[in-house]
Amino acid sequence: MSRKNKSEIAEIYQGMQDYICSELEKYDGKGKFREDKWERPEGGGGRTRIFENGAIIEKGGVAFSAVHGPTPEKILTKLGLEKADFFATGVSIVLHPHSPMVPIIHMNIRYFEMENGVHWFGGGIDLTPHYIVPEDARYFHQRVKETCDKFDPEYYTKFKTWADDYFFLKHRDETRGVGGIFYDRLSGKNDAHFEDILQFSLAIGRLFPAVYGYFMTKNSKIPFGANEKAWQNLRRGRYVEFNLVWDAGTKFGLDTNGRTESILMSMPPQAEWTYMYQAEMGSQEEFTLSHLKKNIDWLNFQS
Repeated sequence: MSRKNKSEIAEIYQGMQDYICSELEKYDGKGKFREDKWERPEGGGGRTRIFENGAIIEKGGVAFSAVHGPTPEKILTKLGLEKADFFATGVSIVLHPHSPMVPIIHMNIRYFEMENGVHWFGGGIDLTPHYIVPEDARYFHQRVKETCDKFDPEYYTKFKTWADDYFFLKHRDETRGVGGIFYDRLSGKNDAHFEDILQFSLAIGRLFPAVYGYFMTKNSKIPFGANEKAWQNLRRGRYVEFNLVWDAGTKFGLDTNGRTESILMSMPPQAEWTYMYQAEMGSQEEFTLSHLKKNIDWLNFQS
């Protein structure tokens, strides 16, 4: 079995974008994606699809890109790579719902290759609920673990720890949400292993609309009021902080002269910052803040 080349992988990821957008439109029942095709002056381009003012999704993006060209010195230094042209392709998604009872979700699957033969896969999926509900966190992690276990029994534990460490706001000493999985620099030992990693990334892609469709259907029916909306905007502010301060994908995109609008599609439609916010004792807000911690075993969580 010969491994797929970079153009074939880009075409497969483009098809994954089509599939995910179609599924999300079905679950929302109202909104439609609008497509914005773009080209990168240094090489390559992409299709950014934006979703706004749906029945459940307030704003979201499902972006595909395949870019190439000289690797910036900043990237070479950061990744410890020798000078060579690069190729990068992938699908990146962030969804912000109307309801504070429906979580924010993010997924990314990507492939990186250099002309000197260096190559790897990366990606992940993580859940950022405005209100942490252990039952929902358990469901999410169960589905992610089931997907991981089909490929390697060590993936879930290893990649969950990686996600806890990666999706962490150091300046707040809190995780972005209930985590998920994150992986990077997975490179095939041979052609068969390369194909297996590619299929793992596609399995994560197919999981995305299924697991988020579950939350869209179930949680969008839960009532909420002004207090919950205010909390949602505060948590959206934390999401902005992570993406602008810590997210490696944002930095990579900007450092490689990527398309700013597509890079920042992950931003919520609005967000708020409350000076010295203090949650009321015993409230859902306090419960959430007290459980934005690393290394929580959501599969066996006991509240």
